Amino acid sequence: MKYFSIIVLVTIGLNLVHGEEEGSSSERNYDTSTFKEEIGKKDHFVKFFAPWCGHCRKLAPVWTQLSEKYNTAEDSIVTIAKVDCTVETSLCSDHGVTGYPTLKLYKKDKEPLKYKGKRDLATLEKYIEDELNPQEPGVPQPPEAKNGLYELTVATFKDHVSKGHHFIKFYAPWCGHCKRLAPTWEQLAQGFQHSDFVKIAKVDCTAHRSVCEQYGIKGYPTLKFFKDGEAVDSYNGGRDHVALKEYVSKMTKTPNQERTAPLPGSEDAIKPVPVKEQPPEEQPAVESKVAVLSTNNFLTQTAKGTSFVKFYAPWCPHCEKLSPIWDQLAEKFDSRKDVTIAKVDCTKETEKPLCQKHDIRGYPTLLLFKDGEFVEKHSGTRTLDALETYVRTKLPKEEL
Repeated sequence: MKYFSIIVLVTIGLNLVHGEEEGSSSERNYDTSTFKEEIGKKDHFVKFFAPWCGHCRKLAPVWTQLSEKYNTAEDSIVTIAKVDCTVETSLCSDHGVTGYPTLKLYKKDKEPLKYKGKRDLATLEKYIEDELNPQEPGVPQPPEAKNGLYELTVATFKDHVSKGHHFIKFYAPWCGHCKRLAPTWEQLAQGFQHSDFVKIAKVDCTAHRSVCEQYGIKGYPTLKFFKDGEAVDSYNGGRDHVALKEYVSKMTKTPNQERTAPLPGSEDAIKPVPVKEQPPEEQPAVESKVAVLSTNNFLTQTAKGTSFVKFYAPWCPHCEKLSPIWDQLAEKFDSRKDVTIAKVDCTKETEKPLCQKHDIRGYPTLLLFKDGEFVEKHSGTRTLDALETYVRTKLPKEEL
């Protein structure tokens, strides 16, 4: 009897550790082979978990309920599955799992979506239905502005931006940068609330994911300017009120840089707009020896010799400070056919893939290439003497 009691206690203890992940017969437990085999057949909502994780244990009964609802229905739109990351470590690593539980929605022929919302049954069910079985919308009511700020949805976005100018913030409520920008964005909207030329809006990408996917939103906040239904520019400048206001004023000017009326909240609202500005007297241009690289010519221009490339943004203060030094550096090596001092403007749409390829995350970024191959990132002093010395030390020793 004594030994029987011990066995019962041990069994109960094991169930406390693993039992919450045993689930019902409707649950799908995938390993590496079944995951690869099943995931492409149908849409899947997958929980990556660890048995020892407290949050995973709390979610377990909810996940069982989801499985019972969707995995037993004949016309189910999704399969509910789970992967034990303490067993399938390589599978979880391949799918970017860094914490538990991680929930991902796998749609056929699309990138998986990481779920970041609440984990109660009702919220998870609504998420699945919204993503995989959206209802045909009725006639949506136009959004109403709150102090000039429009909050757009999947139903209202297209019609709202179809005409005129719109400056839109794509954000996520959990994003720290978005939270810091929020009061400034509201101030911007309030300043333009009576404008006939532009509307300030925002889109919650956690609630209206399809809109954000349509415009390639990959980070938060992303600020885009729309004109007559088309996204015409991505804003990469400062996020203070003055910088944002000046950007809106610039983007709403007509092609000849004139407006028919001043914009509320802009500097032009308190001073006359000149009918036509006289161009300043032209000064003799100093030809820069810096090679301008693009997606089209990057490989050919850097294929031979040593290439020192500046990846920059025109609005960046550090880039502006470096610009004359970079010109002088190019002059220093102008006589050498085996050295190229070059630059790439990462704000141009055509060059963004090139900057992404080289993992440019800040400006300016200085990269050294030799015979077309990346060598290293320069992280030292940016004075003319320091940069010249750096390049010379990277040249073949016999040529020094």
